Amino acid sequence: MSRRSCMTPAILLTLGGLIALGPIALGPIALGGRALAQTAPASSGVAPQAGAAQAGAPDEVNAESAERYPVFAITSVEILRSQLKPQIDVIAVRGLTSAQGWSEGELVPLETGTPPDGVLDLVLVARAPQESAAPTGYEPIHAILPLSVDHPFTGVRVRSATNSVFLKSLQGYTEAKAPVEPCKQCVGRYFVAKGDAAPAGATADQILREDDLPPNTRVIRSTDGIADVRHDPDRLTVLVGEDGRIIDAVWE
Repeated sequence: MSRRSCMTPAILLTLGGLIALGPIALGPIALGGRALAQTAPASSGVAPQAGAAQAGAPDEVNAESAERYPVFAITSVEILRSQLKPQIDVIAVRGLTSAQGWSEGELVPLETGTPPDGVLDLVLVARAPQESAAPTGYEPIHAILPLSVDHPFTGVRVRSATNSVFLKSLQGYTEAKAPVEPCKQCVGRYFVAKGDAAPAGATADQILREDDLPPNTRVIRSTDGIADVRHDPDRLTVLVGEDGRIIDAVWE
């Protein structure tokens, strides 16, 4: 897993739909190489998004979209209604990425048609860096999605790789607690697996407990093989040496 120097991510707001408020059809959006069929029905009122792959778009557009992944966590969802006519509802979502280098945040619908419960289900995705990154701290990202005011939705749920945030009405906002960053300075510390005791004499700042790591963290000990080398920028990999200390940690 190669590592590059960290650079401040360019964050793109999805402003492309603020003018065109008519019904659209979103083409397949590929998340980490897996296509999600995203076709907004004529009655949905979802306006076009910048960067969304349109139905019938060239293959190179879909190829570029293949590098998009859900961001690491959602921290807030807010819905604003414009005062000027024609009025629009604007969904504004803030989240965190696992590392620097993510860009082009975008809100993508997860289902077609009008949902039975009236809840618009979205996922916040972004273009992920191509190379592994050291866990230097989570980075903020945000995106917006405009809706025509005659949409059928009564609430909004936004998902990330690790959580979902539900706003039960089409006004106001809700927040979620930001995840902790247990591995920002973890190289050299003792790794303590679930249910195990810390090494004798080790102080609290010298250990890192598995329970404190993100739920999908991959721990590779000196005697372990590696069965999956696919790129996953939302997965933290921790390498543990023979003495039980962490020798490296990367977001893949």
